[in-house]
Amino acid sequence: MVTAIVGADWGDEGKGKITDVEAAKSDIVIRFQGGFNAGHTIVNPYGKFALHQLPSGVFYSHVTNVIGNGVALNPEKFIQELNG
Repeated sequence: MVTAIVGADWGDEGKGKITDVEAAKSDIVIRFQGGFNAGHTIVNPYGKFALHQLPSGVFYSHVTNVIGNGVALNPEKFIQELNG
């Protein structure tokens, strides 16, 4: 089964929360577009995290995370986010 979460460009629509719930049940999570300014907050047993470039599946060891070619990646910010 494939689940796609797409917003309507209304700002904070809750996409991050929905994506986190779905990521826990997924094998692959793909961030296919956006940039560093487009972030979402994840709250889990490890703490509160603002993700801007990492896919939401990074908290689940069974998930393969993919960053697509539509993401405007900022390498410096990406490394900072990856290192937490």
